[in-house]
Amino acid sequence: MTAKVPRNFRLLEELEKGEKGLGADGCSYGLTDSDDVMMSKWNGTILGPPHSVHENRIYSLEIYCGDNYPDSPPQVRFISKINLPGVNGTDGKVDLSKLPRVANWNRDYTMERILVGLREHMAHPSHRKLPQPAEGQTF
Repeated sequence: MTAKVPRNFRLLEELEKGEKGLGADGCSYGLTDSDDVMMSKWNGTILGPPHSVHENRIYSLEIYCGDNYPDSPPQVRFISKINLPGVNGTDGKVDLSKLPRVANWNRDYTMERILVGLREHMAHPSHRKLPQPAEGQTF
């Protein structure tokens, strides 16, 4: 049995990885406010995948890690308007159960995994040509 990493240690690991740019191609993330001692509010960025309607677009997201993270998934919301299954068209909230990569959440999953999963979702053959709102619009 492995030891359970405390929430803040885990978030510090993710912060370090995000700040050093060690994450996956096309995705980045970091704390919204460096003074947030609870490390709850994060922002994420996804570069639109190539060969899709999202190409050359940059999407901004808010990520909120509650007290039970990583045992419970964070809340994720697009700030940039996007037309994508699993993303609420009114407020940009992401339904993580619609993303195969993170649908069955477990505590080993990370914010990066969510962002990569969203980018894959954007590039999916049935989603990559969906009509999109004008660039620069926000929820």
